[in-house]
Amino acid sequence: MRYTRHVTGALTVVAATAACHALMSAGYASVRDSRAADEHTMFTGAFEFLLTTAASWALMPLLLWAGMRMMGEAGNAVLVLVGGLVWAGLSGYYIDDIDRPGGHIPVLALAAYVLLGTGLAGIGPDRRG
Repeated sequence: MRYTRHVTGALTVVAATAACHALMSAGYASVRDSRAADEHTMFTGAFEFLLTTAASWALMPLLLWAGMRMMGEAGNAVLVLVGGLVWAGLSGYYIDDIDRPGGHIPVLALAAYVLLGTGLAGIGPDRRG
């Protein structure tokens, strides 16, 4: 078993998850503020909401790839593809939880995502890039 690859994967997934979750929390807080300032206009903040969601979904695979490459690991396609898709599903499922004031994705769901990413990090060729 390649323990170093799993450790680097865990560090990368934790950092990427924290960054994407913080992006969504800050973006949705900004949307709530703009809705409160102009509550009589229909679809106020809709573009910003979609942009925040799309940015988080696009950023996750990029951060997973960049993090693993910075740690010297090659062959990360499974982690990047599956991790990105699962993040889109997870954050999409809990989008109402993140969107409310002080809200976040439940800790158990985030922990399960980190464990899945750690396991996925071990899949790949046995070589260092």
